[in-house]
Amino acid sequence: MSALVRHSLDDEFPASAPSRPLWLMTLADLALLLVGFFVLLEANRQLDPRVIARAVSAGLGVEPPPLAVAAQIVSGFERGSARVPTDTNALAAWARTELRDPRVALRVSGATDGSAGDVDPASGSAALLATDRARAVAAALAEAGVPIERTQISNADPGTRPARQVLITLAFVGEEGTR
Repeated sequence: MSALVRHSLDDEFPASAPSRPLWLMTLADLALLLVGFFVLLEANRQLDPRVIARAVSAGLGVEPPPLAVAAQIVSGFERGSARVPTDTNALAAWARTELRDPRVALRVSGATDGSAGDVDPASGSAALLATDRARAVAAALAEAGVPIERTQISNADPGTRPARQVLITLAFVGEEGTR
């Protein structure tokens, strides 16, 4: 006759060691995340951000978005005038290079210096003069072969420093901009 042997779960598995409190594990995870964050900050200071973006994008298997930190400034406008004061060939070459990526557009923002004399002569409006400056730079870029359909014209943000200039920045329009 065979004897029926009974085993309990306690016989098969040894007693577990007392675990650490949950708050201690969470604290350790947060500390490691903080260290990783500072490593990334330091790497960003010493490496080109484009290299980092390409490496992260390659790891994720996606195309890197363009870095929207590039900007150009056209300055030297005469008070009350929207006539472009400089040659725009170098600016147009930069814009054509940046617009090779179909997900990028140019944002052209005009500004005035805020003085009473830096206004549109016909209307007395500083906002209209700022828009005219942006439009004049956009027109010069279009004449130089920059695609005007990928150019946005605006006035400078109210929080920017007043100056008689036009700021040209890159705007990421995403995948819908390619259709």
